[in-house]
Amino acid sequence: MRILINSINYSPELTGIGKYTGEMAEWLAEQGHEVRVVTAPPYYPAWRVAKGYSAGWYRREVVAGVAVFRCPLWVPKKPTGLTRILHLCSFAMSCFPLMIWHGLIWRPNIVFTIEPPLFCAPAAWMAARLAGAKAWLHVQDFEVDAAFELGILRSRKLRSAVLAVEKWLLRRFDRVSSISIRMVERLAGKGVDSSRRVLFQNWVDTSAIYPLDNVEGFRRELGIPEDVQILLYSGNMGEKQGLEILIEAAKMLSERRDMLFILCGEGASRQRLMEMSEGLGNVKFFPLQPMDRLNELLNLADIHLLPQRGDAEDLVMPSKLTAILASGRPVIATVREGTQIANVVKDCGIVVNPGDVSGLRDAIVTLAGDSGRRSSLGKDGREYAVRNWKKDNVLRQAFPVK
Repeated sequence: MRILINSINYSPELTGIGKYTGEMAEWLAEQGHEVRVVTAPPYYPAWRVAKGYSAGWYRREVVAGVAVFRCPLWVPKKPTGLTRILHLCSFAMSCFPLMIWHGLIWRPNIVFTIEPPLFCAPAAWMAARLAGAKAWLHVQDFEVDAAFELGILRSRKLRSAVLAVEKWLLRRFDRVSSISIRMVERLAGKGVDSSRRVLFQNWVDTSAIYPLDNVEGFRRELGIPEDVQILLYSGNMGEKQGLEILIEAAKMLSERRDMLFILCGEGASRQRLMEMSEGLGNVKFFPLQPMDRLNELLNLADIHLLPQRGDAEDLVMPSKLTAILASGRPVIATVREGTQIANVVKDCGIVVNPGDVSGLRDAIVTLAGDSGRRSSLGKDGREYAVRNWKKDNVLRQAFPVK
């Protein structure tokens, strides 16, 4: 088939949507499909365009058998509610003519677009209709709901208008998918009927992320003593994660010299978190690690930390959870019982209520003091990841071989 993918984020971005979209496109090309991607230059999660790329020009490249078309966009230095909207609009405008051109001239069989940003949905839908193709919208993140729930946008009139437009657009696509059962259920409330709703989970390459017996060399590189337990958060440092709770827990455990909180990644909240942790000897920040060190990084953790704000729990499904479980290390998540994340984590970690700093501290102390339980939970997590999120299985279910 000819498959046209529209996504603002793409490889070589190392986290989130860019990572998954890149892996999906390359896998499809390996299966013999002809794949083209209309995207932006890599900028996430650092919120600056990567070296070697331009924010102001169109560019075509071929990566791993995939034709990648990079479109101009504006990247704000300090993302806010308004600047994020302008940022997304800039990409929606620059990719629009390219999407229409592909629909008219290349005539794909499937047009696959990813939300966020919803702003790109009209171009993808029009390209599909012009080509006589199936239009597929994949929701990685309910960006509209999250923007208002988290207070990034506040106007009630704007919310009503945007939700109405979103509902109208969602009902136009032949297939609408999302990454968790709860998120698929949420599509029903947005007017997507059951015949068009599809579960398309994120995945993990279990041959690339797996338990390691020894990461002492990496510890020494980072200057971390062998007798210190590592509490690791790795990924985007944005507003939806509620990472402040980690700094508060670190303050409560500042006397424990045998524990170190490591926050590894980039994002809009990183600088503020660094300012919050000034003077704390048990908190260290590291940049995102390259893909060839990711497995070592994940195995560095004695305990993974997965904070989540209560008002965003079922609006997103953290992509990092797949790799956390595949690494065979236990996790502590701050989510409410009964949410999708809690249902996954309960058998391979500990669930703490969002915002409960004392509960998070107690969970850390309990798990840190019980190596047998850590080992057992990590093993259960690995088995869950292999059973449910193995990359090839997930992608074959979404794109069955005919």
